[in-house]
Amino acid sequence: MRRREFVRWAGLSVPAILQGGLLSGMLRGQEARLPSELTADVIVIGGGLGGCAAALAALRAGNRVVLTEETDWLGGQLSAQAVPPDEHPWIESFGATRSYQALRQGIRDYYREHYPLTAEARAQAHLNPGGGSVSRLCHEPRVAVAVLYEMFASYLGSGQLLILLDHRPVAAEVEGDRVRSVTCRSLRDGGQITLAGPYFVDATEMGDLLPLTECEYVTGFESQSETGEPHAPSEAQPANMQACTWCFPMEYVAGEEFTIAKPEQYDFWKDFVPELDPPWPGKLFDFTYSHPATLKPRTLAFDPAKEASGWWLYRRIANKANFTEGSYPGSISLVNWPQNDYLLGNLFEVSDEEAARHREGARQLSLSLLYWLQTDAPRPDGGTGWPGLRLRPGLVDTSDGLAKYPYIRESRRIRALETVVEQHLSTDYRMEETGLSREEVTAVDYRDSVGIGSYRIDLHPSTGGDNYIDLSSLPFQIPLGALIPRRLTNLLAGNKNLGVTHITNGCYRLHPVEWNIGEAAGAVAAYALRVGETPAAIRENGSRLSQFQRQLRSDGVETAWPRARPR
Repeated sequence: MRRREFVRWAGLSVPAILQGGLLSGMLRGQEARLPSELTADVIVIGGGLGGCAAALAALRAGNRVVLTEETDWLGGQLSAQAVPPDEHPWIESFGATRSYQALRQGIRDYYREHYPLTAEARAQAHLNPGGGSVSRLCHEPRVAVAVLYEMFASYLGSGQLLILLDHRPVAAEVEGDRVRSVTCRSLRDGGQITLAGPYFVDATEMGDLLPLTECEYVTGFESQSETGEPHAPSEAQPANMQACTWCFPMEYVAGEEFTIAKPEQYDFWKDFVPELDPPWPGKLFDFTYSHPATLKPRTLAFDPAKEASGWWLYRRIANKANFTEGSYPGSISLVNWPQNDYLLGNLFEVSDEEAARHREGARQLSLSLLYWLQTDAPRPDGGTGWPGLRLRPGLVDTSDGLAKYPYIRESRRIRALETVVEQHLSTDYRMEETGLSREEVTAVDYRDSVGIGSYRIDLHPSTGGDNYIDLSSLPFQIPLGALIPRRLTNLLAGNKNLGVTHITNGCYRLHPVEWNIGEAAGAVAAYALRVGETPAAIRENGSRLSQFQRQLRSDGVETAWPRARPR
């Protein structure tokens, strides 16, 4: 099927590039004209950062792509989950793909073009609109969506790309060791569409294609006997996963009254004490928490009126000082704190009813935290509560002011040709193994590297009762083998569902790494189509692998680190 036939068959018009007010779905009102089946060269299921990067890589190589997304926003953890990017300290100079850097630059350019920045802020080469301490680029979630559509603009215009928003995968057809098709259901009208093609990328937030395709996978905490990891338990704990968090942006306007109605579960969460090992220092709703590295009690200040440090500055996404006088009544901070990490259960590998109960519990936890901050939280002056705190629904395009989707830290993970384990990148382990100093030691060097990343092994408290696991890690590579299942030949991991463990997921789950994972998955699918070999065969063929890696590097994907110190 030629590209223009692809568009005529779909019967869809191409949307305008998103500007200030974002469309809540590019295909709204168009579902009746969708056919029951579509084919493309690469089918990408999941429109988060990995999915968008996979689609862009396949499109760049000239392939036709269908990209689906469960919500009505592209961007995953950067937008629908509302989390500012967690990145390494060298991000402005190196350590991310060219296309990820284009996304970052696009966000800054979008602010310069559409926002009333002060002259001083506009002149900053490395503009940080929120000035939050967690990232060099704290920004409003909706801006990322607009920039992603700008990156897709020419492919939408030519008909090379079709995006299906509000579509969730519900079934798959598998023949032998090949996926033949994936069926998605519209969350708007219940209609179904079957997507067929030679390659599929699972870029969903929870590895949804893995059970549907009967791909072998693992969940939770693997045993030490399986992985050899020093910090793994003696027995596997498949239901022990990192907490999810339902994030929300809040603004502070002094002297105003914005207190929400008391949430239904407030009394429960106000007195909730996490049952963790080692113990949490007290109630969850407190400004004291467990220091991730030492696990000793640590208190951070909270005072939205001063904005100087602490919880408010941590993920501030709009600093009113960066905008002309009167543009913002107050600064805005994104709440993704230990205090709204949901510990009481998981959102997958459970019944639909239990998953729905935990989703609502996570929502109630976040609303209860806001209500506590507005009413009962202790103030430095001896009073309680800041009623001038308010939700900002327009920034996340929801009616309740919470993000569209919970922040998912841990997914189902494929049993891959290569599994990254703690021993491959732990600073302490590698120093002991090699006898090298902290300044000399490096992570394992993969012959099939398709990208790089760097972050501490950062595991939040878990649903199985673990407190933080926070370990120093070395700048690492992404092996191609971690993207390829052991059995299925045409399914690729494009998100945090790659071949990592519960422990190493803690440093492979962040924004630039997820993007690089997806970009490598889309690129190897495109290369496999061009040379007529499977990704597994490409990995085993030295000359093919080298050629593919050269192609990646020419496209701006770094496959090896310059010298960089461990995190």
